[in-house]
Amino acid sequence: MIHVIAVITARPGMRDNILQHVRANLAAVRAEQGCIEYGAAVDAESAPPMQTKYGADTFLVIEKWESLEALKAHAAAPHMAAYVAKVKDMIAGRVIHILSPT
Repeated sequence: MIHVIAVITARPGMRDNILQHVRANLAAVRAEQGCIEYGAAVDAESAPPMQTKYGADTFLVIEKWESLEALKAHAAAPHMAAYVAKVKDMIAGRVIHILSPT
């Protein structure tokens, strides 16, 4: 299994627009062969003081895939290319962490 944490930073004020596109793409991604989990998350409101917030322009995409091959196929999927084309000008930065469970 492969875990992916994608940290997406939107251009100021664009996070909700990007998240609309993420939500519109969820069914297609979750139907992909090898997708175990895929969803977006933002800072929790009213979290304990130990929380380190990402901030108003950042969100995470939290993913689990059966294999690295499934993740590679996801990255090459036509619906992902369409998503990227729609949001590329709204994104200020992106960091992808690909992790193996221990």
